[in-house]
Amino acid sequence: MNPIRTAWLTAARSAAALLADPAVAEKWDAPSALPEFRVGGLAGHLASQILAVPGVLAEPVPADEPIGLLDHYARGTWIGASVDDEVNVGIRASGERIAADGPEALLAAARAALAGLAVALPAEPDGRVVHLARGPWSLSLEDYLTTRLMELAVHSDDLAVSVGVPTPELPTEVLDPVLALLARLAVRRHGQPAVLRALSRAERAPATVAAF
Repeated sequence: MNPIRTAWLTAARSAAALLADPAVAEKWDAPSALPEFRVGGLAGHLASQILAVPGVLAEPVPADEPIGLLDHYARGTWIGASVDDEVNVGIRASGERIAADGPEALLAAARAALAGLAVALPAEPDGRVVHLARGPWSLSLEDYLTTRLMELAVHSDDLAVSVGVPTPELPTEVLDPVLALLARLAVRRHGQPAVLRALSRAERAPATVAAF
């Protein structure tokens, strides 16, 4: 199976294990580490990185050519938006809806989707293209899963910090594509010198090279 598909499944299983941590249910209604996000809503947003994939795979294979991974982020309206902008309000509302039935139901749904995807993803052909209705545009399946992989890694950290448990450690083959994507986005936003200095020259490093 393509290594990105394998990496996504590994990250999704890690996220499901985090959702099963008793600390998540205990702090379900508490504020999270992200502004205006409850722990429950953030858990819903994390789980959505699993729950959305079956629906994307179920859509007809698009006829249009997929765009590139960085083009996908260039078109994203949420990048740089404030916490009160409509797009971020919508993201929080979606997380709350997904988590509305509580932690046990959310975990069960994530586990069920993951079990199906463990069978479905290996069966998808090489070169598979998927359509993102919220774009609207198309991506290769591997690029789409890379976007979800990054979300799983980043929001697992957010959720772990929110409930006071260690951030899950991901294997190198999972973390490498996440770091590569974030580095490419950081270079696009801040320029090559800024990122190089942040990683190698503390005395010349900028205050931030955050990708978003």
